[in-house]
Amino acid sequence: MRKRYSSRPLRAFPFRIRHAAPVWWSAVVSQLDSPTRGDGPVRTCIGCRVRAAKRELLRVVAGTDAKTQDRAHGSWFVVPDPRGTAPGRGAHLHPTLDCLALAERKRAFVRALRHETGERGPLSLERLREHLTRHDAAPR
Repeated sequence: MRKRYSSRPLRAFPFRIRHAAPVWWSAVVSQLDSPTRGDGPVRTCIGCRVRAAKRELLRVVAGTDAKTQDRAHGSWFVVPDPRGTAPGRGAHLHPTLDCLALAERKRAFVRALRHETGERGPLSLERLREHLTRHDAAPR
């Protein structure tokens, strides 16, 4: 039996595309019109879950007492990191007491910082609360 050679060119796809699927532009346009588009990186507040520019939020990390060198048995604190240079996993929070209360109620610090309470002990919010009260009381 002889091979039949077709004069038609080979198609790029093994199937024929009849109609293009509709594209919903609303999701794309809403991201392009975002007010924080030109403000640099965008982060989500762990308290109110609102996206904001990184410079508007306060970064926090989990840190131990400076007195104890044993990280496994030391007291753990949520420490503010205004410069954003502390080592370790960080989370972002609006620098208000309202967002702190929301994050505390939702237990967001343990989840966001991936802190194992069983192995390391509970996280204390004393230092962060002190920082925020000083920040709110300071004249602007």
